[in-house]
Amino acid sequence: MSKELDAIMRPKSIAIVGATEREGSVGKEITQKLIKYGFKGDLYPVNPKSETIFSNKAYKSILDIPSNVDLAVIVIPSKLVPKVIDQCGEKGIKGVIIITAGFKEAGKDGAILEDEIVAKLKKYEIRAVGPNCLGVLNSEEDIKMNATFAEAIPMTGRTAFVSQSGALGAGFLNISKDVNVGISNFVSIGNKADINGEVLLDYWEDDKNVNLILLYLESILNPQNFRNLSSRISKKKPIIAVKSGRSSAGAKAASSHTGSLAGADLAADALLKQSGVIRANSMLEMFQMAQAFSNCSVPRGNRVAIMTNAGGPGIMATDALCEHGLEIADIQKETKYYLTSFLPEAASVNNPIDMIASAPVEHYKKTLKSLISDENVDIIISIYLPLMGLKPIDVAKAIMEIKEENPEKPILGVFMAEKEFFAELTHVDTNLPFYQYPEEAAFAISKLDYYRKWLAKPEGTKPNFKVDEEKAKSIIKNAVKKGRDQLTTLESIDVLDAYGVRTCKYAFANGVDEAVKKANKIGYPVVMKITSTKISHKTEVGGVIVGINSETELKEEYKGLIERLKERNLKDALDGVIIQEMVKGSREMVCGIATDPQYGPMMMFGLGGIYIETIKDVTFKINPLTDVDAKEMIESVKAYEILKGARGTKPAQMDQIQEIILRLSQLVSTFSFIDELDINPLKISEKTGEGIAVDGRIQVRMKEAKKALGIGSCGCGCKCSK
Repeated sequence: MSKELDAIMRPKSIAIVGATEREGSVGKEITQKLIKYGFKGDLYPVNPKSETIFSNKAYKSILDIPSNVDLAVIVIPSKLVPKVIDQCGEKGIKGVIIITAGFKEAGKDGAILEDEIVAKLKKYEIRAVGPNCLGVLNSEEDIKMNATFAEAIPMTGRTAFVSQSGALGAGFLNISKDVNVGISNFVSIGNKADINGEVLLDYWEDDKNVNLILLYLESILNPQNFRNLSSRISKKKPIIAVKSGRSSAGAKAASSHTGSLAGADLAADALLKQSGVIRANSMLEMFQMAQAFSNCSVPRGNRVAIMTNAGGPGIMATDALCEHGLEIADIQKETKYYLTSFLPEAASVNNPIDMIASAPVEHYKKTLKSLISDENVDIIISIYLPLMGLKPIDVAKAIMEIKEENPEKPILGVFMAEKEFFAELTHVDTNLPFYQYPEEAAFAISKLDYYRKWLAKPEGTKPNFKVDEEKAKSIIKNAVKKGRDQLTTLESIDVLDAYGVRTCKYAFANGVDEAVKKANKIGYPVVMKITSTKISHKTEVGGVIVGINSETELKEEYKGLIERLKERNLKDALDGVIIQEMVKGSREMVCGIATDPQYGPMMMFGLGGIYIETIKDVTFKINPLTDVDAKEMIESVKAYEILKGARGTKPAQMDQIQEIILRLSQLVSTFSFIDELDINPLKISEKTGEGIAVDGRIQVRMKEAKKALGIGSCGCGCKCSK
């Protein structure tokens, strides 16, 4: 664990700049919270107008404090903050929490002021949380620091939470006690002028007091760094995130299929999955998961046993578990035999195990013990409905007693009881999560299982294929020099071919006679496609003609193509035609690249052809990809079942399709200025099962491409700036 944040997270002395006893002030709230929470170090209130504050000697400035100070909590008007940072630098303070608002969130002048503060922080090598934040809390017994102005005092635990929203962070602290989630560290990062979520992830990676990390994110400043950190840390401890906010720029409807299907939230979702971060779609889901992860070990498998005193909730739990892809455990014969020895004859010893309404506490204990011993059971749900006069808290305590003696298997309680029961739980040291509904427990179990699979997932490798990089570069450079950000179909296919992507046999033809000659050489049937620097979508002008079986048909189709272009005044837009072998195959997939302005290039794979924008059976992952990523992309789409072979069709060559995806990943990693790329369709050959690119489209970001390719603004290929 890095020590550079210890001045903020584990200080031995704190100066409160802006401390006061004035009612309704943030300075008073923070000062009182630090005192009442029992901070173990020394407190130095700073206020030039007071002699003492809450019986503590007050100082006129930080520089007047006679002892060393680790942390300064700043709660003064924004315009005064730069001067205080200078004083912190002079004093040798290495950590500050700037509670004060009125910086970049307030407009242009505030942004200028924030930039000034950032420059000073760098000058003095001071780390800072904020500005415009709720504060920082550390509940560890040897620290006991509550430098926030939140109302609630959370339970002590081993969960760390970082929030970009101060108000939402305060809400989290309010609710955490009600759902029995204990907090170790809490940080409201505000404007993130210095410390952001990634810095805190790094800090908590090896912190023995943090077993679970929760994030509320509105943006991810450095997606690649976030991915590197999270994918490493999540192998040690679970990370759960609520990611809110959508980028309008990222959701723009681009002209390519890939671009129109991609968006900022898809990119964020892909990034979190590849990083091992478990995404919650709401704060409610985050709490449901946090309850499970803070009280349950990682299960050995996904086989769930359900014990209940009522049949209906057991069936509901079964349905919910199955919907999440979990397995209903096959209870061992020995376990069933033991259960019949004490359960009444009306009980069911199959899974779900229905102990019936009259089940006493002792039956809960015996049944739970037997399921813990059953080798076919990985996870247990214990359901209780208040019946026959039993108190819910007595049943809960009995279950927790068994869990204390047998901590190895995850146990989740579902108590369909009144709210008073859950309020009573807040005064009990719980060791398992309690939910009110079976569906909540099933959801939480599905996330425990998701994390189990992530831990077992191999790291994967990024292969480096032998390609003709110079050929691809020459093709792209030629287009860019001519002022074109979009390559023609022929150029796009040539680039794909240079990178080892299996393309169908093709040839360029200028005029009908040359088209006939090339078609005769390739062999009928053929496909004829226009290639143009001015026409983006060929199908809109009838520019793709399939199933041409003879020279005569080819001449007729070419004549018809020219007539259609004339009708649309597009004859001059025709650069020529591409003659391709006609690949027979009813299965059409799509491979592509789309670039999100925040998250960078994303790889896409899914069902292609005419169904791409209607069915939208596609998946995205952030580039670069590993072989494991590419395999997951193929297996995650619904069309995977079609690829495996259905109704007698030849199974697709999965390894070869995976290689195509990885070659595209290498292409965009080399030429990072590629903005969009479509292979649609990637046709699956009926004969061989190969994925064959029969069409391609590549578009670049012109400014970046010129710079990377060494093309000056004059377009001549030099590096001049004319």
